[in-house]
Amino acid sequence: MSLLNLDLDELLTTTRAVRRRLDLERPVPHELIEECLRVGLQAPTSSNEQSWQFVVVTDSALRAGVADLYRRATEGYFDNPDPAAARNIRSGSYLTAHLHEVPVHVIPCIPGRTEGASVPEQAATWASIIPATWSFMLAARARGLGTAWTTFHLDYEREVADLLGIPYEDYMQVALIPVAFTRGTDFQPAERKAVAEIVHWDRW
Repeated sequence: MSLLNLDLDELLTTTRAVRRRLDLERPVPHELIEECLRVGLQAPTSSNEQSWQFVVVTDSALRAGVADLYRRATEGYFDNPDPAAARNIRSGSYLTAHLHEVPVHVIPCIPGRTEGASVPEQAATWASIIPATWSFMLAARARGLGTAWTTFHLDYEREVADLLGIPYEDYMQVALIPVAFTRGTDFQPAERKAVAEIVHWDRW
């Protein structure tokens, strides 16, 4: 598939968390997901050993099972009455209601578990899988696919592991990335704080 006409900065600043603009009816070819994963595997790692695994869920019954657990984890979460959060609540609620319809779920996994691990151990563990997954998401955006980093399902990580055959004691799930073609590709940079508000030079 040809890439969208995006320069590098545009790709980096317009790869949004896509929820409401996912095309729930258009199938995503397996080879396109594999192409994006090949890009993701080139991400920098905290060690020379690439020990991550990616579970790609396309079976409708399995997606429905994962989505049901996801919905259970979000119960009450979107009841926030704060008007400032209204947009995120709408998009999050929409994804929750339609997650089973999203054609592809990608679950990155890493070996071992971080419960009780020190901060340096945890940092080293996450330092490889997160760049790899983000690179996958950038590659997806460049090919007209939308993604979102979600973690609600981790409240039921063991149940998801049982459903998908993931060895829970040996591998920890990191996220659930819904993947679909987007309705339109004209995403814009989000409003963010000015750099001066978040950067500390030399000392805090």
